[in-house]
Amino acid sequence: MSRAILIIDDEEALARNLSIYLERQGYDTRVAGSAEAGLGQLAEFKPDVVLLDHNLPGITGLEAIGRIRAADASVRVVLMTGFGGIDLAVTAMKAGAADYLTKPVGLAELKLLLERLLSQQQLESTVSYYARRDASGLDRILGDAAPLADLRSRISRLLEAESHLDDTDAPAVLIHGETGTGKELVARALHYDGPRRDMPFVELNCGALPSQLIEAELFGYERGAFTDARQRKAGLVETAEGGTLFLDEIGEADPSTQVKLLKLLEDKRFRRLGGLRDQAVNVRIVSATHRSLVQMVQAGQFRADLYYRLRIIELTVPPLRERGDDILMLAQHFLAFHAQRYRKGPLRLSMDAQAALLRHTWPGNVRELRNAMEQAALMAHEHVVGVRELAFIQAMAPAAPEGPAASAATVSSEGATEPGDDLNLQRAERRLIDTAMSRTAGNVTRAARLLGVSRDTLRYRLERLGLAAGNDDQA
Repeated sequence: MSRAILIIDDEEALARNLSIYLERQGYDTRVAGSAEAGLGQLAEFKPDVVLLDHNLPGITGLEAIGRIRAADASVRVVLMTGFGGIDLAVTAMKAGAADYLTKPVGLAELKLLLERLLSQQQLESTVSYYARRDASGLDRILGDAAPLADLRSRISRLLEAESHLDDTDAPAVLIHGETGTGKELVARALHYDGPRRDMPFVELNCGALPSQLIEAELFGYERGAFTDARQRKAGLVETAEGGTLFLDEIGEADPSTQVKLLKLLEDKRFRRLGGLRDQAVNVRIVSATHRSLVQMVQAGQFRADLYYRLRIIELTVPPLRERGDDILMLAQHFLAFHAQRYRKGPLRLSMDAQAALLRHTWPGNVRELRNAMEQAALMAHEHVVGVRELAFIQAMAPAAPEGPAASAATVSSEGATEPGDDLNLQRAERRLIDTAMSRTAGNVTRAARLLGVSRDTLRYRLERLGLAAGNDDQA
């Protein structure tokens, strides 16, 4: 991305040469012959750095520093002069200059100085961005299902305990959950509802970058640490100082990164790539994964010691298929959001559409549901979203028998379908639940185990199908 440099200098030849050189380096430059002319260009040109001569006609460079900073506090000002010494440099820095150069200006020195200043500016912008992001607390985790209520309760108890900590060593949290369940929302709730809410929330998806870049992004590097490392770069660990570092898809971290993360968790210290000394840091680590880290540890793909350090607190986000009527509540929430976004007017789900949503298994979980409701909002012709707008969901449902032969073969003398041939999803679900409850003498807990679902999910389905719940001991 091109960065803007404003050169304010009354020596035309010097200003022109600097401009030509910097444009060859990929910068966008403008030249002004006086401080007054330069100030007039600030609003339109919006420079990232101002190279400001001290000895100017009219307002001197030293006087202009304050006016430039008042007009735009994010601009970096570098004072240039062929006269003066340490006293002028100190005065300039006190006035708000980012640095000081003596003439004649060395082009290589100028290039390195600009790279350093712009890198610092980018880092500060990143920190400011994370600090300003909308808070995402527990109120953003929508739903009334028992598994979700339990998750919110656990988060609340953890945050309550953390509020009484006498030190800054907050426990690491490992969040489990299928893709699309909302693990990032849980991480944000831990941060924005906790004592670190006013500090940065910094995130990194460990599966989104090549393994060789993960360490550089996390820990930063020193100038010369590798080819093209032309200046020092702070990593995300430093950026998150005092706040939370969220490592999504931690199971994708390579062995080298795992070793350094272990040191960070144990010692609260890290070392930049190419660095000679460790640095202390106060940061809370929250990680998330859709993979089984236990299985990865057993297979030798993940360090056991790191796993035990990451999972001081474990939280599991339930899949959408286990959240019962939350599916409909979330669907209507997303439908209303996208209806407003696309200026569609109020939209509601028909009864057939609601049944289709409940039948779907949602392998992509809440993310899939959100995208489905956006598509439905876009496709809706009227104020009611029906199965026609959910055709993509219907296409993923189990196919029904087709043709007269299939119909004749599945109907018994009583008008009911034969169990062996009946592919109706709702009737098949009822048969399976009836069988499981019969085998366990009505014990919901054991029946849920047989069916491979949670007890709350089975209770919801029993209620929906109008079946007796039976007893509920934990045997």
